[in-house]
Amino acid sequence: LVNPVFGFMARNGGREVMTAAALLVVAGTAWLLDSVGLSMAMGAFLAGVLLSDSTFRHQLEADVEPFRAILLGLFFLSVGMALDLSVVVNQWQMVLAGLAAFMIAKATVIYAVGRLLKASHSEAMERATLFAQGGEFAFVLYSAAVTAGVIDGQASATLTAIVILSMALTPLTTLLISRLSKPDSGLTPEDATDVDAAKDLVGRVLVIGFGRFAQVASQPLLAQGVEVSIIEKDIEMIQAAANFGFKVYYGDGTRLDTLRASGLEKAEAVLVCVDNQEATDRIVELVVHEFPGTKIFARAYDRGATLRLLKAGVDYQIRETFESALVFGGEVLRNLGMADVEVEEALEDVRARDAQRVDLEMAGGLEAGRSLIRGNMKTPQPSPYIKPQKEGQVIAVDPAPSDVSEK
Repeated sequence: LVNPVFGFMARNGGREVMTAAALLVVAGTAWLLDSVGLSMAMGAFLAGVLLSDSTFRHQLEADVEPFRAILLGLFFLSVGMALDLSVVVNQWQMVLAGLAAFMIAKATVIYAVGRLLKASHSEAMERATLFAQGGEFAFVLYSAAVTAGVIDGQASATLTAIVILSMALTPLTTLLISRLSKPDSGLTPEDATDVDAAKDLVGRVLVIGFGRFAQVASQPLLAQGVEVSIIEKDIEMIQAAANFGFKVYYGDGTRLDTLRASGLEKAEAVLVCVDNQEATDRIVELVVHEFPGTKIFARAYDRGATLRLLKAGVDYQIRETFESALVFGGEVLRNLGMADVEVEEALEDVRARDAQRVDLEMAGGLEAGRSLIRGNMKTPQPSPYIKPQKEGQVIAVDPAPSDVSEK
């Protein structure tokens, strides 16, 4: 029911009506579950899952942003009020031991999972630090456990104190890990007076991310007089670009409100040039759902990213090192004495094979196009399963070319 209802409101109402409807869905689901004896928090959680699966999720996420900030403040206020300081004082040894064991165990598991999923050490450490604390549903579970007689009130108060303190320590542990791993310049858009936030931009093309890739990609557009708007969230990059004649605005392309402020509704094309593939996937998803008439040109990191972008519906994608590597190989061939025609034929052959591989991989996965890769290992000659008793003998010889011509 969610998609048809919100679709009707989008056609006949406005953003305020959709925001009110989203809040009504959350409040109504919470009330419904509470009326049948379940938790209101569980109802709100289910409503969030319901709304996140709708086609209007990005619009709703942007609309409820102001409410989220207020409600988060109220949530942490209620969490702080739930802390029983007498339990912390009287059972400080139990609380501290439980806190250390809980956070270390959870962080270790998250770090191990991150590494197993090919995350870098720094990325896995960041995730482990951010998610080492307890979740808010612990309070719901402890309350239900007390009601069911599984634990007593004293145990619930102790466990609640451990979860609350783990939440309070998260900013400190995050700050400590960030200081130890990578120094932070501490610059924010508010601190940098020469950096403007993206607002009411009107470029024909929107460039998201202005690293080394986008800097080169923007040159042909600017050479032909195409009006380009650029957003970037790295303050130092924005300031450095200004020294070379670029006006770059501050903005996070993974946020729907930033894309609207950057004029994407009126832009003809968007160039997704960020160097983070997760951010690229998020931006492409937003643009496909919220700005269906905009052409999407995306920078891909590897073949896996290429396949994801094609399945997401981009108009054009390119692996960031593909063409430069081909030019590099072509120059090697020229310096080995090959003619330009031969070099171009070789490069076109590689491009054609790569395109065929992508088509096969779209249907059968990354292993589907292995046969089109040229390797430097010699292909082994086939050998019979059973060795013959006698060696083979030639019984007929093809005539020489001169003999054929005479005949």
